[in-house]
Amino acid sequence: MGHGHQYPRFEGAAQRAKSVTGQAATARAAYTERMSSAFLTDRYELTMLAASLRDGTASRPSVFELFSRRLSGGRRFGVVAGTGRLLSLLREFRFEEDELRYLRDNDVVDAAAVKYLEDYRFTGTILGYREGELYFPGSPILTVEGSFADAVVLETLALSVLNHDSAVATAASRMSIAAGERPLAEMGSRRAAEHSAVAAARAAYIAGFGATSNLEAGRRWGIPTMGTAAHSWTLLHDSEEDAFRAQVESLGESTTLLVDTYDIRTGVETAIRVAGTGLGGVRLDSGDLPIVAGEVRAQLDELGATETKITVTSDLDEYAIAALAASPVDAYGVGTSVVTGSGYPTAGMVYKLVARQDAAGGWVAVAKASADKGSKGGRKAAFRTLEDGVAVAETISVADGFERVDTAASHPDARALQVVLVENGEIDSAYEGHDGTASAREHHLRVREELPVRALALSKSDPAIPTHFVDAPEGPTGS
Repeated sequence: MGHGHQYPRFEGAAQRAKSVTGQAATARAAYTERMSSAFLTDRYELTMLAASLRDGTASRPSVFELFSRRLSGGRRFGVVAGTGRLLSLLREFRFEEDELRYLRDNDVVDAAAVKYLEDYRFTGTILGYREGELYFPGSPILTVEGSFADAVVLETLALSVLNHDSAVATAASRMSIAAGERPLAEMGSRRAAEHSAVAAARAAYIAGFGATSNLEAGRRWGIPTMGTAAHSWTLLHDSEEDAFRAQVESLGESTTLLVDTYDIRTGVETAIRVAGTGLGGVRLDSGDLPIVAGEVRAQLDELGATETKITVTSDLDEYAIAALAASPVDAYGVGTSVVTGSGYPTAGMVYKLVARQDAAGGWVAVAKASADKGSKGGRKAAFRTLEDGVAVAETISVADGFERVDTAASHPDARALQVVLVENGEIDSAYEGHDGTASAREHHLRVREELPVRALALSKSDPAIPTHFVDAPEGPTGS
């Protein structure tokens, strides 16, 4: 049977498969939308809750804090990311019948705890650094206030989100600084788990990347998407010229052609012959990039394609990007390194109880004292001390109690770092979705300008500014 007969049959089968696949995708999407986030947690969160219900401490007012003891990899600053995602997941932190049945059937907790979880809603308050903000060792990135039972069950979810996203954002910010004015695109979806890839694209965008290859990140967070063709497109065709011609006919002469499938010099010549001197760009994915980029730029100029841009990819990280600073490169695409935190895939944050009421109703600061894993007790208020617009210190006021220090009265010349994210269970939606992501990006690029020059170096060193803990002053307080 000839090809003319096969294609209609193939297309019909494809349409039927597409219909079935579409129905399945719709069902999966509907399931995802109503799926609780409560089981994205560790078992011991619930066993602690159950024990606290049994001994009467579940309702004890408590303050938990999420912070990092040190910066990963000798980096000079960290970037807070994941806050907007965490707030959206908090909305879905519900124990539905499926979750409750699992707890009962597997004897995870007793009947009293299951009963409590049937109606669980977080009713406390969360303060935190704005997403995109810089952080340093000891920065109180999140402060969670509520009953012990209310707050303890959020530990794993909060750490899961912020440890991953902040690691990616910190690496991405370093890459953005190294790139200067040259645009960066995130293209690491194939190097991460499918949901982590979407989160990583968002974190990279917040920290300075301008686009992502991931369509779900584009749809969910409003991030610009990009992408043209891989080497398989060239290999599919009988010649490189056929591949280039088909791509230009499909996407227009403003497209970017991948010119290193075979011989780079021949690829560049073929690209300009097919697309003309108005070709949008060429992409290099192999070779000694500083040398190759210079040779390709010279060849493009000789061919009259002086406006054709050069994009480089090929396992870039912040160090490789910095090494290309003097090369005639116009844009970068980064994959593996950014989605894995450039060698440090977690920010090393922890979630600790720092203050609670005692049996008599008085407030006490509490802290872990283990060697190298200690924490500092007390409720914190954080400020960035600036001189002539440049950050010089992270100043953290520490109080024993639950009340918030009046920031304006206690530190009138410093920038307050904490905002209210959740008030008595009500989530501030301004930090979620497309708008929250865009706002976080704007905030990061703005506060990054406060960094001292030494913070911009890529070498390992101490944090760019010191963290000073001071006793909270006596005076006005807020609720």
